[in-house]
Amino acid sequence: MADRDFDVVVFGATGVTGRQVAAHLAERSAREPIAWAAAARDADRAGSVLAEVGVKEPAFVRADVNDAASLREMAARATVVLDLVGPYAMYGRPVIEACVEAGAHYVDLTGEVPFVREILEAFDDPARRAGVKVVQVCGFEALPADVLVRLAATTARERFGEPVAAVDIEVTAKPPPGPPHFSDVISGGTFQSVALLTGADDVAAAVDPAALIGDAAYAERVRAVSPITLVPRRGDRGEIVAPMVPAPFIDPAVIHRSEVLSAALEGREPQPFRYREGMVLAGGAVSAPFRWAAAGTIAASQGALRALAGSSVTLRRPLAHALSRVGPSSGYGPAPDRMAAWSWSMRLVARTVGARIIRAQIEADGHPGYLSTARMVGESGLMLAREGATPDISGCLTPAVALGAGAADALASARARVTVEP
Repeated sequence: MADRDFDVVVFGATGVTGRQVAAHLAERSAREPIAWAAAARDADRAGSVLAEVGVKEPAFVRADVNDAASLREMAARATVVLDLVGPYAMYGRPVIEACVEAGAHYVDLTGEVPFVREILEAFDDPARRAGVKVVQVCGFEALPADVLVRLAATTARERFGEPVAAVDIEVTAKPPPGPPHFSDVISGGTFQSVALLTGADDVAAAVDPAALIGDAAYAERVRAVSPITLVPRRGDRGEIVAPMVPAPFIDPAVIHRSEVLSAALEGREPQPFRYREGMVLAGGAVSAPFRWAAAGTIAASQGALRALAGSSVTLRRPLAHALSRVGPSSGYGPAPDRMAAWSWSMRLVARTVGARIIRAQIEADGHPGYLSTARMVGESGLMLAREGATPDISGCLTPAVALGAGAADALASARARVTVEP
């Protein structure tokens, strides 16, 4: 790919997350030689929108998701295409097809697990033959958790010669002062993705921890060992832990597929383990009853989503249409200054089959779902663009497997610092 015009092209650079990716790449390119471009339908609008986040006169590539020729031209000019145009089940496949055809690596932020499975089935073999990495779910869902779990699994084998048996991840988010905003929790693009997913034929895959595992026998082992639990609980340090927000169903499928891919690369049999994640609701003793109540409300809403996934499509499709109409549209999200005022951390506690304990964590600046996600996807794209920086493998890959041993460095450049306890 040495003859490409750009290391990274940001498709959908005018969206809530896309403009933050562009701002991060512009900041990086001011310090080192990085060739990147913004891609959208309208150059004038893109220039105006990106100027609002401090990006002045970026290189521009015209691309329209409804124009296959423009997508092919964009992919032919890029080493890596970062796709920020969702909902992905509606708009993602033509971009992936263009990237595989043109030999460009592809990265997106989808949390739509049925769509990821669709792409895996359709493009894994073509991407392998083309030498292309197709990397999905590469933002806050599911890159940091995927990287921490891979680090824990590697550490367990190197230190103790044992596989992990159970992994718990707890996320703590610190918002800016003042009352919370609805856009802090879910963007318009994410809401529209949820609405579209609600009416999908294959929605059951969205709540299946083994949705991305092709081996039926091993998939059943994963479901037996690691069901997705929604019950609030006490965390590693005694905190109240609720199910992950906005959804607890995304990371598990990615993390269990990473174990399968890693085992194949290392020439060993995959080992299923119990994976559990949640959101810490911090506070003192006085507020504990209210936090337990909040955790129960979150669990009930997530349980309702899982129940809905098992219902008839004739029931779900009208609901999906209604949600799409009444909810926020793509482009809805918080102001940039509010994104920057957030911080978050992610703690991992892993237990090996011999009851050995491994602890690791990530501490990060910025809103996890917007600003941190934008930085992480930008750094993932830059790493994939550098020759020899990632493992020499191709196909439809999980984030941790695609980035390999350098994933922690990519997170550090995204202002998410990874540490493993000695």
